[in-house]
Amino acid sequence: MEFNDVIASRHSVRRFLDKEVPRSLLDAMVLQAGTAPSSRHSKSSAFMIVEDPDTLLALSELRTSGAGFVKDAKAAIIVLGDESKSDLWETNAAISATFLQLSAVNLGLGTCWVQVSGRRRSKDGSVPGMAEDYVRELLGIEERMRVLCVIAVGYEAEAL
Repeated sequence: MEFNDVIASRHSVRRFLDKEVPRSLLDAMVLQAGTAPSSRHSKSSAFMIVEDPDTLLALSELRTSGAGFVKDAKAAIIVLGDESKSDLWETNAAISATFLQLSAVNLGLGTCWVQVSGRRRSKDGSVPGMAEDYVRELLGIEERMRVLCVIAVGYEAEAL
């Protein structure tokens, strides 16, 4: 796919087909996202691939709104930043997440970003805590790593 077509085609996908995403495509996305620029070439971004349906269901509950569709994706990629490598981990991770999404389009996949960093689990306080703490505990993420977002990944279903 031509680069301009990739850019023009990228959009948020919240409805996915019930079709497995080959691990090789997920690995390719992560490899390409790893080439993203970072402050002082710190390479502070890291990624976790989640394919287990039960874990995807649990991730869909990280916030009371804006994450429910994750349970219907065939995979999710957690975008992390190592704050011990850079105080600009969040900016670096955001650039990496963008590369990840553009790579997905190029591979024929759809994605949607679920913001984690700085978000409460619920806007009204009905579910206490921060989304990042929930994801960190669910996936056993070490302290020095911060969670920027969850990227749901799958083949796009037709819009309603």
